[in-house]
Amino acid sequence: MVSSSCLHSVLDTAVNGIIVIDDNATVLIYNRACERLFGYTSDEVVGKNVKLLMPEPVASQHDQFILNYLKTGAAKVVGIGREVIARHKDGTEIPIELSVGEAQTESGHQFIGVLKDLRATKEYEERLRVLQSNLVTMTRVNALDEMGAAIAHEVNQPLTALMLYLQTATRRAKSGDAPDEAMVSLMEKAVSEAERAGQIIQRMRTFVERQAPQCIGTGLASLIDDCIELVRVGHEDNDVEFLSTFSDYDYQLELDSVQVQQILVNLIRNAGEAVKEQVVKQVVVSVERDNDNVFVKVSDTGPGLDEEAVSHLFKAFTGTKRRGLGIGLAISRSIAQNHGGDLLVEPYEEGKGATFTLRLPVNAKATS
Repeated sequence: MVSSSCLHSVLDTAVNGIIVIDDNATVLIYNRACERLFGYTSDEVVGKNVKLLMPEPVASQHDQFILNYLKTGAAKVVGIGREVIARHKDGTEIPIELSVGEAQTESGHQFIGVLKDLRATKEYEERLRVLQSNLVTMTRVNALDEMGAAIAHEVNQPLTALMLYLQTATRRAKSGDAPDEAMVSLMEKAVSEAERAGQIIQRMRTFVERQAPQCIGTGLASLIDDCIELVRVGHEDNDVEFLSTFSDYDYQLELDSVQVQQILVNLIRNAGEAVKEQVVKQVVVSVERDNDNVFVKVSDTGPGLDEEAVSHLFKAFTGTKRRGLGIGLAISRSIAQNHGGDLLVEPYEEGKGATFTLRLPVNAKATS
């Protein structure tokens, strides 16, 4: 005959929680694994109703569940087992796998519950779900990247042909005895716009094509101008004013111009989206310098970013836009850090828009 103390010692070695209750739902046995699981000591639970360990509304209904089972024999958990929610001493809810058996003793019915903590399993499943979702999204990003390069390539060919036709028509319009000056002017403007469109397409191709990092001397002012020109195309109907206050066209940095362009285009585009519903729609790119670093600031007149938004701003697959992939700022910061710099956002100020600062070392070179 196994003594009660010996039985308790054995149960206390179990990895899973073990609870024994009577037909009144009073706890008779509560092992050490349960103490770790629920935060209650054995003295706090033994002799109490087991609903102490259950959240509402299950706690209020549990006694009736037992009565219904004893009367009808219709089992919902007994002999079946399932995943349920338990309640920790601090009030937090805990997912557990509960298996319940029953025994008829001299004292009446007793129910033995074996409880397995599922928190680690649930966390793993959630991480796996997020990783799978991120993988699908990255596949979309990769496909869009390749599609963007292909579209830019295909559009560039008819655009080149269009520009040649326009140039030919312009020359013929000028060669007549009485050229129509208004028509010639329109044709010249059309040629100019076609050339501008070709330059934009070329920038797009450079922007989306995958290239190994190439650190070369790059004119910072010209790079900023190109970025603004790229973004301006998508905001022509929004009356957003994009401008750069940096005019030192002789100043050069040693950096990968394509990768840094990715950062600035993303920042300027986001700023343009932030201001398009504002009364004042302005995005300003400015530059500050010291002996060691260059600080490229992108400021807008939008509503700004509160502390909650800033807290997860640079995490992948999050963001403040309702649409989009939510990876731009995370990738942008990685590129900046790869150059030995960083990407930061200034603290929120009431009535002031957002300001992002791209810091680059004066002799910026990619670290890998």
